[in-house]
Amino acid sequence: MKRDLAADDFDNGRTPEQLQRSFEGSYATSFAWAGGRVVSTARLLADGVCNAYLTDVWTASVWRRRGIASAVVRDLLERVPGHHVALFTASHAPFYAGLGFEEEHTGMSTVVGTWLEGGTA
Repeated sequence: MKRDLAADDFDNGRTPEQLQRSFEGSYATSFAWAGGRVVSTARLLADGVCNAYLTDVWTASVWRRRGIASAVVRDLLERVPGHHVALFTASHAPFYAGLGFEEEHTGMSTVVGTWLEGGTA
């Protein structure tokens, strides 16, 4: 999967081990497979009560525009009824709007220390 994510410039610089920890540490994950390979991913970070964050939504370039990403996102959203689900997107707002997300104009974030260093827990 790391190779496919890197080919699409989507791995955020994470090593295979960091990718594995990211997905294993998630509240929920969703994958689409074809021919024994992962062709789409999405994952949720959530408290299980009322707040969740959608991240790592990716579909391999050759599999895009077939509804696969919509399916993996819907799969995750069905697992967190009653939650406020947030996400960040630089260029895919229309895609998420089609799934019921609404644009919010206030968002803030920070990187604690150096990106991808630490966090071994």
